Amino acid sequence: MSRLADTATRARRALRRRIARPPRGLARIGAMHRPRPVSATWGFDRGTPVDRWYVDDFLARFSRVPGYGAGDVRGRVMEVGGDTYATKLAAGPAEGVVDSIDVLHVSAENPKATVVGDLATGEGVPARAFDCVICTQTLHVIYDMPGAVESLHRTLRPGGVALVTVPGITRSCIPDRDYWGDYWRLTSQSAARLFGDVFGAGNVRIEAYGNLLTAMGFLQGMAAEEFREWELRLRDLDYEVLIGIRAQRAPDA
Repeated sequence: MSRLADTATRARRALRRRIARPPRGLARIGAMHRPRPVSATWGFDRGTPVDRWYVDDFLARFSRVPGYGAGDVRGRVMEVGGDTYATKLAAGPAEGVVDSIDVLHVSAENPKATVVGDLATGEGVPARAFDCVICTQTLHVIYDMPGAVESLHRTLRPGGVALVTVPGITRSCIPDRDYWGDYWRLTSQSAARLFGDVFGAGNVRIEAYGNLLTAMGFLQGMAAEEFREWELRLRDLDYEVLIGIRAQRAPDA
């Protein structure tokens, strides 16, 4: 009986190794074996894009938790490009702690813009004005990214916080590429260096989201709803789909 048990155990282990790492010639791409994505619109036509799910999760983590504190989304808040996330948070987790919301845009043609300014040069961006700045999926379309980070730091009040997300693994950003440009992809290390040089390394916290499965799905245009939650939450630093950055201006800066 012991020999049979040992043989069965070895067979099961061999099968698990074969499934986990198929020999060359046995691996199958399956539905991924296609030259075009399942969605050409980031997955919006299928549900919530994977990177947007990560953005929501990142911002929610630093928002208010009733009974614990106001969080970082509080006071006078400015969002870059629009007011989608600031408004959503102010009506939810940050309700009662957000005093006002401004929208920064480089062009006055944006009807929601209350601050017209250029992050790259700092022109038109008020100094020491905001308690929180939300800047999602924007810095990669600005060629002078260090200049933009300087502007984010400058526009915060002492002790204020910038909540920023940037892409890691992603397809070309369209239509941004044709209007503004599409210049950069970041890693946890480059984001830490970039913001640490301006805010101080001790004032920067980096959160990387993604894994092999969600990276492949995101490139294919699959929606977040097509994954299990644990699959979305699994983090593998070898496959960073999105980088979240919390950068705080020093209280005495």
